[in-house]
Amino acid sequence: MAHLLVVESWVGSMSRLLPRALEEGGHHFTFLTRDLHHYLRSAPEGTGHPLLTARNVVTAPTNDVDTLLPQVGRLHEALHFDGVVTSCDYYLPTSARIAAMLGLPGPSADAMENACRKDATRRVLNAAGVPGPRFAVCGDGAEAAVAARGIGYPLVVKPVDLCAGMLVRRVDDEEQLTAACRALAAFPRNARGQRRAPHILLEEFLDGPEVSVETVSCRGVAHVVGVTDKSVGGAPAFVETGHMFPADLSPDDLAAATGTALRAGAALGLDDVVAHTEIKLTADGPRVVEVNPRPAGNRITELVRHVTGIDLATAAVDVALGREPDLLRRDTGLRSAAIGFLVPDIAGTLASVEGADGVRDADGVLEVQVAAAGRTVEAADSNNAYLGHIMAGDTAGLGARDRVETLLAGVRPLLVRS
Repeated sequence: MAHLLVVESWVGSMSRLLPRALEEGGHHFTFLTRDLHHYLRSAPEGTGHPLLTARNVVTAPTNDVDTLLPQVGRLHEALHFDGVVTSCDYYLPTSARIAAMLGLPGPSADAMENACRKDATRRVLNAAGVPGPRFAVCGDGAEAAVAARGIGYPLVVKPVDLCAGMLVRRVDDEEQLTAACRALAAFPRNARGQRRAPHILLEEFLDGPEVSVETVSCRGVAHVVGVTDKSVGGAPAFVETGHMFPADLSPDDLAAATGTALRAGAALGLDDVVAHTEIKLTADGPRVVEVNPRPAGNRITELVRHVTGIDLATAAVDVALGREPDLLRRDTGLRSAAIGFLVPDIAGTLASVEGADGVRDADGVLEVQVAAAGRTVEAADSNNAYLGHIMAGDTAGLGARDRVETLLAGVRPLLVRS
C-alpha cells in the first residue's frame, strides 16, 4: 500500500476515476486543495465527492508554489508520501515540482511547464523539427493582426494556458481576429483563480481529421496504448462532440500519427507520464495540435479500458510511484467503444432530456448520463457545456460510433429559452 499526494483535480470524470484507481490499487491518499468548496459544489446530489474519500484533506495555497513547497515539505515529514499526482492541467507543473523536491518519481518540472503552455510547446516542437502548424506568439491584438497577415487566413486563435477548448476560435478575417483577441483579454484568470498569461497564439488552420494518441512513458520508454478518433463541431469554436477507440485508420495513418506523437513527447522530454497527444492528419502529413501530459479527458480513458482492459488512471498512479504500469491488453469482448455528447446550440434553462431513459437498456450501451432539469444552459463554445453523453461498444468491429450516433438521434434536450 502506498500513500499518494493528490494536488487538486478536475471535477469531471477524472475526479472519480483517479480515486477509483487509488482504491483498486490498495493505496490511500492525501488531498491538497486551496478551495474545498470547489469540489463540494460538484458532488452528485446526496453523496460526498469521491476525492473526499482521502485519508487527509489539507487546505493549502496551491496557486502560490513558493509558499506551497515548504508546507508540503513539512507535510511529507509528518505523513510520508510515496508519489504525487494530479488530474488538473493547471497543477501538473506544480505536482512535478513537489515530486522533485521530495525526491519522488515523476516527469521534470521543465518538461511539464513546456507541455502545459501551448506557446512553449510550439517553440520546443518547432526547434526539434516535429511537424505542426505555422504559428506566431503575440503580445496583443495589434501584434496578432500583423502576424496574421504573414501566416494567412483562416487562422486559429488560442490562449496559451487554458483547457477544454476554451476561447479557441477559427478566424477568417481581421474583424473576427479582433473579436477573438478581445475575448481573450477579457478573461484574465482561469477557473482556479490563477492569473493567465496575456499572450495570444495564432496558428495556421489545419484541415483534416483529428485523432489523439494515448501513450504511457516509464523509465525512458514510451508505449503507445492506442489511437482515438475525434469528432469536432461548434464552429467557429472547436467543441469535441464525440470519440471512438480505436480510430478507424489505415496502417500508414496509424504509423504516422503514433510516430509523430512519440517524437513530440521525446522533444518535450516527457517521461514517467501518461500523455494524450492530439494530431491532425492533413494532406501534407500529421501535424501536432497539442500535447497533454496527463490521461485523456472526456471519458476517453474509459473507452480505452472497455476495449483493451488497460486503465490509464491506474497507469498514471503507477508511474507516479516509479512502478512499471500494467499495459497488457486483455480480451474484453469489445472491438470498439465510442461516446457522443449532448451539445447545446442555444441558451436557456433545461426542462428535460427526452428519450434518455429509452436508450439506457439498448444493446451495447455502456453509459448514459444527462444533466438534471433546471440547469442554466449556454450555447456550447467549449467542452465545458455538455448536457450529457451516451457511450456504447461494439463486439464485432469498428461500429461503435455508428451505434452511438443512432442512439443520440433519439435523445433531445428540451430548453426553455432565456
